[in-house]
Parts: sequence; C-alpha cells; structure tokens
Amino acid sequence: MSAPSAADRRRCWDARDSLWVCMDENPGSLSVCAQQRSRYEEICPNTWVRYFDRRREYLKYKAKLETEGFLPGTTFQVS
Repeated sequence: MSAPSAADRRRCWDARDSLWVCMDENPGSLSVCAQQRSRYEEICPNTWVRYFDRRREYLKYKAKLETEGFLPGTTFQVS
C-alpha cells in the first residue's frame, strides 16, 4: 500500500472533522451520524480510523479532567 497523497489526507481529515462535528452536535445518537461515519471509514485507512477514534476519546477525557478535575475511580476507556 502506498502512502496517501496530500489530497487523500485532506479528504480523510475533512471526513473525520465532519463526523466529529456531527457527533458533537448529536451526543449519544450514532444513527444520526451514520452517513458521515460510513464516508469516514470508506475514505480513511483503517489504521487512521482506529487512531482518530482513540484520539477523540482521549481528547474528550482530557477535557473532562481539565474541567472537572480527577475523580477517583474514573478510568479512561480505549475502544
């Protein structure tokens, strides 16, 4: 497999950003964002999808820590 071109990377990042916006606007409702998720998985390499999914969860966890502080018994879940 060859490395993605600059245009391919841009398309992947745009698809990822579109999905993340949808998910932020519709928390807890994955069916609303199914079309964006499908496009994202189609355009981006599988390893990137896994990385970006984990990165999003980490960033959400980090933001929660910064706003709420550390809560004992709370764990970071990696999908």
